[in-house]
Amino acid sequence: MKVMHSICIIFVILNLLILTIMKSTDYSRTVEVFKGSPWEAELVKGLLENNGIATIIKDGLMSTIAPYIAPDVTILVSEERYEDAMEIIRERDKGKDEE
Repeated sequence: MKVMHSICIIFVILNLLILTIMKSTDYSRTVEVFKGSPWEAELVKGLLENNGIATIIKDGLMSTIAPYIAPDVTILVSEERYEDAMEIIRERDKGKDEE
């Protein structure tokens, strides 16, 4: 019972953090910049956020619960940051191709 209570508290805290972030960013118009495995999506998300681009991961809940069976997840960014995000992703992909 204590474990379930702790899990519920964690979800409430995460939801409050997400709501706080979403209020500070206009997500009324978001666009997809990446779709892939949960692991790769986390890498791309980190890369974008390290460059000051706020992201949303869509369909990421299942990847948290069972990452070994999770379907692809999508990364969304605000419309005005789309070009910046795509440039960062292209640079990343170019580096992967050169390896």
